Amino acid sequence: MAKKKSKEISLDDLEQELEEVKEIEGSSDQELDAEEIQEEIVEEEIEEIEEFEIEEISEEQEIEEIFEEEIEEELEEVEAPKEEIIDERLYNIPIVKARRGPRKKWAKKSIRYLREYLDRHFKPESLIISQEVNEKIWERGAQKPPRKLKVRATKNIDGLVVVYLA
Repeated sequence: MAKKKSKEISLDDLEQELEEVKEIEGSSDQELDAEEIQEEIVEEEIEEIEEFEIEEISEEQEIEEIFEEEIEEELEEVEAPKEEIIDERLYNIPIVKARRGPRKKWAKKSIRYLREYLDRHFKPESLIISQEVNEKIWERGAQKPPRKLKVRATKNIDGLVVVYLA
């Protein structure tokens, strides 16, 4: 294994950095120690925290705040970008043809046949197979994909086709 070269810092470099810091702060007349500079930087980074007493906030207010945060998070998750769906179709796709050839490649070929089938029927500009469809095909491993798969395909204005499990 090669040893990592450690970077050596010379005193000239350190002095130059100190001079730059002094120029930035406008205190070229006074000499500042490295410790003083660090203290000033730390003081700038610390944010002021509002002081309050625990007795001021009731349990009901705390519970309401928690529930409001949870509801807001749920609303953000549920709201999906609204796309205009032009076409939506249900297909029962036969994947039996994927069982020709090497057994260890059946699931991979099933994905390819699924793509070919949807390209033939939908003629999309781009095709996205959802994670749940992929997991369903690979559920029992590479050697035992399902023989048929029921899917729901949607096409939007941009020509993007998304395949979901039906």
